[in-house]
Amino acid sequence: MTAQPQATPLPVTQVAELLAVMVKALRAFQMYLPNNPIYQRAVKNVQAACPPIWSHTDEVALRVTETEFIWEEQVVYRQANKSESLSWSLFKDGMRSLTIRRGAEDVDLHRLVSIVNQARFLPADAGDDLPTLLWEHEFEYVEFRFIDFFSGDGAGAVPQASIQVAQDSKTTTAERRAQVAQEAPPQQKHLIELDDVESTLYFLDDTEISYLAKEVDEEYQRDVRGSALNVLFDLFELKPEAPIRQEILRVLERLFPNLLNARDFRSAAAILRECKLLKERIPDLKPEQAERLDSFGAKLSEPAIVGQLLQSLDEAGSLGVDAFAAEVLRELRATALEPCVSWLPNLTSDALRKMLEDLVDRLAHSYPAEVQRILRIQDSSALLGMIALCGRLNLHQAVPGLADAMAHSDPAVRLALVQTLGQLGTPGALTVVDRAIDDSDRGVRLAAVRAAGSRGYKGALRRVEGIVLGKTVKDMDLTEKMAFFEAYSAIAGAAALKPLTSILLDRGLLRMKEPPETRACAAMALGRLKSPEARDVLQRAADDKELVVRNAASRALREAAK
Repeated sequence: MTAQPQATPLPVTQVAELLAVMVKALRAFQMYLPNNPIYQRAVKNVQAACPPIWSHTDEVALRVTETEFIWEEQVVYRQANKSESLSWSLFKDGMRSLTIRRGAEDVDLHRLVSIVNQARFLPADAGDDLPTLLWEHEFEYVEFRFIDFFSGDGAGAVPQASIQVAQDSKTTTAERRAQVAQEAPPQQKHLIELDDVESTLYFLDDTEISYLAKEVDEEYQRDVRGSALNVLFDLFELKPEAPIRQEILRVLERLFPNLLNARDFRSAAAILRECKLLKERIPDLKPEQAERLDSFGAKLSEPAIVGQLLQSLDEAGSLGVDAFAAEVLRELRATALEPCVSWLPNLTSDALRKMLEDLVDRLAHSYPAEVQRILRIQDSSALLGMIALCGRLNLHQAVPGLADAMAHSDPAVRLALVQTLGQLGTPGALTVVDRAIDDSDRGVRLAAVRAAGSRGYKGALRRVEGIVLGKTVKDMDLTEKMAFFEAYSAIAGAAALKPLTSILLDRGLLRMKEPPETRACAAMALGRLKSPEARDVLQRAADDKELVVRNAASRALREAAK
């Protein structure tokens, strides 16, 4: 016997896609007539979403909640805004489950969406509601279950006898009231009767007032601008005529900067998102149209716009963590790197600073050529921040730009460059550090020689040895002397023993001694060699007549013994 092939499990994404096209179709049904191409395209999209599902299963059973559809204990649709929610449209009228079977795409799904759209716009005093509208049609491939609001059970067929008895009792009560009214004596007319006063809003009970307040609040929260943008995107996709698409692009190009100025990041994010999708989804898109769709991200990344955007977000601290604002910032491109780095030190919002730091890191990794360009701009306000960024992110590819920036006239910039290059530690970076050992600024020289010494960079030996054994060292202060001697011992190693010994010990009657501070530096450098020969030399210098030399030798011996 041959084993029957097992059906592959239905991906949850396909169920979610079916519900997404149903929601889009519901929006199209609200705005267009059945003979409109957008209406017809929406119907075809719903039909096209079903065959991939039927290749895995014969039915999809959905549980309906207030804001979600749940399939197989997984959320396949969620919309918190009830005025736009398909699940709320069904839930509020009692529907609790919806089952869609193979074949529903032919007629039943189209009819279901049309009826839901009709029910959403029924007047408050209408005699029909969603259940009655659905029960007027015979659905063959769609099944739904409603609850009975009085019993809480699934609604079923109500016995005809019960309906008749209720009607008879109502008629009897009405007749009795009429008879009592005829037999009762006429009531005395007061100056003001309650029935003569016109009812006002204040006669509503608390439940009705709460309901009205809720509906008004949802109406104000409804994204009207987003719905209008969706219409434009639908027209752009379904109308391939060049004049129509060009007009839509002109509208969006004029609207986009205004949305940013108004801090409407929800609509701005929608434009950026949909433009990317349209560019990928429309096969017959002309190059000029594709370029204009792509231009929204480029426009957003212009330095002037980025600066205004960040200032706006920083002034409104609550918007700094807004999801739509974050989505807009994620669309920034290479040209936004320089203004973003410039703004980082000036931000007052911690949430915005964290978001911008992550963005800057991503841009620096994604656009190394832009990093090099900024490093070569000597008057850029982002230069110091970019130098520190290269070290923090370990951007080895930025070494050429860092080397070019060493020609900067500001010692603070050169100092930051040496520190970053020493942190990177590549041969190319240390070559630049070696050249900085001869810098005119003391701080830059100190940073360079310490970086070369900490890395043990052999390429700097000639330059460091020339200073230690030459006459230049005599003009240095104690801190700089110590840095050069320590770097010399770290780079030269055992080869430094003899030159350092010659500096530390007496040279005889006819040879001049080195200054005490220089000899003390030599003693400290010998201590870093940690060899028996170096310890012997230091023990000989421990009885030197110069106090500073004796102290240095004793300290070097203690450190060498550790």
